[in-house]
Amino acid sequence: MEFRPCIDIHNGKVKQIVGGSLDDEVDSASENFVSKKDATFFASFYAKEGLRGGHVIMLNHPDSPYYEVTREQALAALREYPNNLQIGGGVNADNAKSYIEAGASHVIVTSYVFKDGKINYDNLNKLVDAVGKEHIVLDLSCRRKGDEYYVVTDRWQKFTKEEVTLGLLRSLSSYCDEFLIHAADVEGKQCGIEKDLVEMLGKWDGIPITYAGGVGDYDDVMAIKELGNDRLNVTVGSALDLFGGPLNYETVLSCVKGV
Repeated sequence: MEFRPCIDIHNGKVKQIVGGSLDDEVDSASENFVSKKDATFFASFYAKEGLRGGHVIMLNHPDSPYYEVTREQALAALREYPNNLQIGGGVNADNAKSYIEAGASHVIVTSYVFKDGKINYDNLNKLVDAVGKEHIVLDLSCRRKGDEYYVVTDRWQKFTKEEVTLGLLRSLSSYCDEFLIHAADVEGKQCGIEKDLVEMLGKWDGIPITYAGGVGDYDDVMAIKELGNDRLNVTVGSALDLFGGPLNYETVLSCVKGV
């Protein structure tokens, strides 16, 4: 189990938001935290701490008037800590290589691959051709429907037909280097993790998975470690003191390491 840091950028600012609250029409979101520090500050901090595999997420739609300033913040973070951060938000086969060349270790992709409610293998293969599977993270962020979890796209607001199962992980693992899975129903709410999802993901013994969503206390971090069989990496956003939350960063790292 590893701690994976994050830098979420919206309207040119590093933020923590409530999952699924993004409104592209007015460039708004329910905010938990807005930093006075820029993305390079956090990238520099993660570099000094030796934290690898963090994700930089551009939350503005490419059509937004704020998109370029958000993108510039993201690129600045990549320059600050080259080859150690992953980038997501509007990534496709046409622009993926430019982000790798700009210093991203991986590109993170959801909506480009999951089109019209299902996996678009043409787009997936184009992405692999563009940058190679070793530079791809597939974002299988999901929401619960009944007793199952389904991949969601378009700001986590549209359900696909793709259920998150060990079978899906197996079939997609040949196209990517890692998975990133936000439990979108609890993302940014600090209300507890999706234990059923974590337990299922803990049975996976393939490529790395990073889980995010719902962490509100140290017990949640320990539950991810236990239920996930120490196999899942974890991201903590809104609850972390780096983003105005109640959880001490050093203590979270101690929980992750089992110290």
